[in-house]
Amino acid sequence: MTKTIFLVAAAMFAATGACAQSVGSQTWVPDLSGVYRCVHKCGGIRLVHVQQSNRELAVSEGGQAATAWIGWSGHISTSWNDSGVYSPSGNTIQFVSGTVWVLVHPTPVSGEREWFN
Repeated sequence: MTKTIFLVAAAMFAATGACAQSVGSQTWVPDLSGVYRCVHKCGGIRLVHVQQSNRELAVSEGGQAATAWIGWSGHISTSWNDSGVYSPSGNTIQFVSGTVWVLVHPTPVSGEREWFN
């Protein structure tokens, strides 16, 4: 009976696609462009603007310009000598230094209506 319940539950879980995807396991690079809010180890700066072009990232943090790049799926290297990982959805970026950015305003895709005012 327990084995049957386990198999049914496992089949339902697989059918819903509710499997978690770990960092670095995705085969595509999400668009990380947008405005992020620093939520941990911020150093006084709260909003960060990111503009992505292919695997290159232009970062503006408190008026200071910097660059970063996606070295391999899920991982970021920066010009400020830090590295980090981004979530498969691109909604969170966490750096080795402990700084965490959370997406608050994605940059809309060309032709897509912007819902954040």
